[in-house]
This record gives sequence, C-alpha cells and structure tokens, in this order.
Amino acid sequence: MRRAVVLMAAAGLALAPLPAAAHRGHGALSVVELDAKTGAVSVSHRIPAHDAEPALAMIAPGAQASFDDPEAVDALKGYMADRFSVSVAGQRVALTLKDMTLGADEIRLEYVGQASPADVPAAITVRAPLFADIYGDQVNQVNVRRLGVTRTLVFSAADSADPQTVDALAPSR
Repeated sequence: MRRAVVLMAAAGLALAPLPAAAHRGHGALSVVELDAKTGAVSVSHRIPAHDAEPALAMIAPGAQASFDDPEAVDALKGYMADRFSVSVAGQRVALTLKDMTLGADEIRLEYVGQASPADVPAAITVRAPLFADIYGDQVNQVNVRRLGVTRTLVFSAADSADPQTVDALAPSR
C-alpha cells in the first residue's frame, strides 16, 4: 500500500507543469479603434500581470515592484503614455487614460483621444515599444480597427522603436 502511494505521488510530480515551461515569452495586446463618423480614438492595452509587475523594478526603481505601490502604478501610467502613440494623417493623437484595471492575471489600460473625422480614412501610424527595453523577447500585437476593417501590426523587441503605418483602410470587396 505504501509503495502505491509513493508511486502515485511520484507520478503526480512528473505530470506537474514546470514553471519555466509555463511562460515562454513576453507580449502585450493593444487595440486601436477609430470611429469614422466622430473621429473618436480608443486604445486598449492588455498586459499579463506576471510581465508588468516585475517590470516595475525598472520602470519605477525608487518604488516597490508591486501594483500595491501607488508610486509604481503612477510610473507605469507614465511609461505607457511615453512608449505608445497613435498618429492619424501625420498628427499625433493626444491619448488620455480613461480607466486602468489591475487584475491578478492581466492589467488593462483604456485610453481615449480625438482625431479629425476628415482624417480617419488617412494613414494611421503606431509606435509600440512597450516593455521592449525590459524584455529582449517582447512581442507586441496591435490591432487597428477602422471602417469595418482590422489590420494587425506586430512589434518585436528588435524593431519595436520603429513606427509602423497602416495605409487607408477600406472595406474589402
């Protein structure tokens, strides 16, 4: 009986996921939406908490690397505002933080801005080097939605400082 218990325990340990295998890279998802009628711009960032919280040590070196520290959270807000930008027709859109959710699994930041409705069909340029200065394997995906069309931009750590442009989007025919 004792041998069976030991074998079952050993089998359970062998099947347990390894922490190193559970996290294979660093990434963030951002969604940029433009309203063609009003020119309203919304940006949503989703970042795994297990990436963002340890990054606070570099983003806010004088604070605790914890979402419980208001100084660290303020530094994160500033970091995100400095690193991510959207330009429509060559004009940078001023983004204002509308909401921030610090969840156990992910953090979510919601921004709003305003472009000229006349410029919405024009080219959109995105700069998204989020956490690329902290994690060498960071990959950021940015989905740009406008006029019923979604285009995806991918920023790797190596090229994340380079802006990428989505040309005029029109519904597919």
